Amino acid sequence: MLSRVKGGEEIIVTERGLPIARIVPIRAGEMGTEQWRDLERQGLMRLGTGRLPKDFSKLPRPKDPGASVRKAVIAEREEGW
Repeated sequence: MLSRVKGGEEIIVTERGLPIARIVPIRAGEMGTEQWRDLERQGLMRLGTGRLPKDFSKLPRPKDPGASVRKAVIAEREEGW
């Protein structure tokens, strides 16, 4: 979906058929560095560093004994995601 937004498309996110969010592209120059920092200070976002922690690949994988993540992905795909 993000590649479609990068291409200029607007995405409406729904939950059980009800719209809950809109993802829209930000035009070049629309937001400056200070605006990003302000959002971070407000706790609304976190600026990425572009790096993963050193031991990221060694971290244990989350457990999902009921396969709820797999079931959620399958359900979304069946809904047309």
